[in-house]
Amino acid sequence: MLKSPFHIYNLFRNPFGELSREERAELAVVDVSQWQSYFHDDQTALQFMGHCGRGKTTHLLAIRRDLPNAEYIYLPEDGPLPAISNRRPMIIDEAQRLSFWKLRRVLRAGGPLIIGTHVDLSKAIRQAGLNVVTFDVATDSSSEQLQEILNRRIEASRLGNGTVPRISSEHAVRLRDVFGSDVRAIENSLYEQFQHHALEQRSWPIADSQ
Repeated sequence: MLKSPFHIYNLFRNPFGELSREERAELAVVDVSQWQSYFHDDQTALQFMGHCGRGKTTHLLAIRRDLPNAEYIYLPEDGPLPAISNRRPMIIDEAQRLSFWKLRRVLRAGGPLIIGTHVDLSKAIRQAGLNVVTFDVATDSSSEQLQEILNRRIEASRLGNGTVPRISSEHAVRLRDVFGSDVRAIENSLYEQFQHHALEQRSWPIADSQ
């Protein structure tokens, strides 16, 4: 059986490839405890805002892991939107894709409601008679947190005992300087670098090993 080219790094895969929802929740660097008081409040909607790639979905999946009885609904960009029940608590990802009338119906069903959105839905939430708590996911970002996020992904792809590449604190700062808070762009960049170096069986030049 052919070896994976990533064996050179003591990894069984490219650590920055696509993850399942379960893996993303497990590897999330998110302190869910700060929002737990809202998870059972039928008068509150908790809103996570941010541009693409900043971590809205990761926050929602981490909450879903902590709140297994919640219904999780992802609204795709293309194609028909899934049906949305009145079950609560409910987590809705990409809530900005709801039409005016569907959003109003969802909000009138009350909370606890946890949403991820690119646009601020506070006005509509308040008009439906709910309290709104907004969290900007980009404000939770730092080079230290980024370093932990990236190294967790590498560790989750470990093949066996021994050293694996590590993102150093200096490298994390450089990545933040180039990409800002866009974690998805950072992971895509590292994916390409891992692919390139692994296929050429070259040592990893821009990270520490542990």
